[in-house]
Amino acid sequence: MLRASPFSTPAEMNASASVHRCRWSCGNSWPSSPQPVGFRRIPLTVRLPTSYNFFEVMRQRWALPILLMVAALVAAGGAAQRPAPQPPEPVSPQQPIVTTVDLVNMVFTVTDRRGQFVTNLTRDDFQVFEEGQEQKIEFFSQETDLPLRIGLLLDTSNSIRNRLQFQQEAAIDFLHLVLRRRKDQAFLMTFDNEPAVVEEFTDDVGTLQEAILRQRAGGATALYDAIHYACSQRLMQPPLPAGDNPEVRRVLVLLSDGKDSMIYGKSLREALEACQRAEVAIYAISTSTDWLAFRGSDKEKAPEKYHFTEGDKVLAQLAEETGGRAFYPYRRDDLAQSFADIGDELRSQYSLAYVPTNRIADGRFRSVQIKVRGKDLTVRSRKGYYAPRPVQPHRVVIGSPSGY
Repeated sequence: MLRASPFSTPAEMNASASVHRCRWSCGNSWPSSPQPVGFRRIPLTVRLPTSYNFFEVMRQRWALPILLMVAALVAAGGAAQRPAPQPPEPVSPQQPIVTTVDLVNMVFTVTDRRGQFVTNLTRDDFQVFEEGQEQKIEFFSQETDLPLRIGLLLDTSNSIRNRLQFQQEAAIDFLHLVLRRRKDQAFLMTFDNEPAVVEEFTDDVGTLQEAILRQRAGGATALYDAIHYACSQRLMQPPLPAGDNPEVRRVLVLLSDGKDSMIYGKSLREALEACQRAEVAIYAISTSTDWLAFRGSDKEKAPEKYHFTEGDKVLAQLAEETGGRAFYPYRRDDLAQSFADIGDELRSQYSLAYVPTNRIADGRFRSVQIKVRGKDLTVRSRKGYYAPRPVQPHRVVIGSPSGY
């Protein structure tokens, strides 16, 4: 093989770049030796590059080491100019910042033995107890005309397929009876495999009615997910009316058979907690027809429940613990009086507020009971409230781009 000197000039390299041929003998190194039978000369061709630039080769060979050295010097200089970061103050995760519970609001209804609403009571007629300890009532009023913020929850799962039309008609009837234009607002949420807000807050019954009639049944029943989402994402901070008194009454109207079929969704307790934190009352309307029977031979009267299903019991618990009511109708006509009662109740309520003696924000549930002094009356309200959760300190790591 021919080699060119690395110190040759370009002209010399070009001159030596022509094709060279080497010949060699096979099996004998003496020129005078006879050639073997069948021997033939094989030309070998070696091609050298037409040009060879020594300076280009050296530049490529040393470029990378030089760049690395420059980068190292720049990094070292920047580190020398930047002062070392100070370690952050140690924060113990066991020392939360404790806030206090300032005021607890309770909305409630009072009825007599016949179920009639009692609306002529005063502050002095009531006592309020938290965890068995009597509390001082700081504020008291009769809530006779508060604007309503209503979440209408429609079960569209496969389990109520045969009762979907009944649910749709019942929901529309409720809106026509209760929702007042330019004062009350409602949103529509359906739930099967997951909850979905179909129509946002509006006072337009026609818009809500069209959305209700478009629904179809199918899928599983994410009941607890729907309640949790409606309370935490919609009714916790509903649209408020303009003016000096922005108070509203928060209500969930639930039409379902009460059977939650989700394995990995929210639990009943989590759904109730969301209602308690948002101060929402649930009015549940059962669409189950199990265990309904007529009493005697009078077929003109509505059939009555003689045994509650597990779903019926869930609806009853949701209503009882939030200060609402549960209804178990069979026909659409059976709902007219029930809806009228709901409307009357929402406008025949009392409200009181107190500063609890236990003001530590520990996130725990605290039971509350309201009593009427010396009178045979029934008070219906939510069973308690959840104190605010303790606030954990925010730890900032110095030097982090995001500050966290």
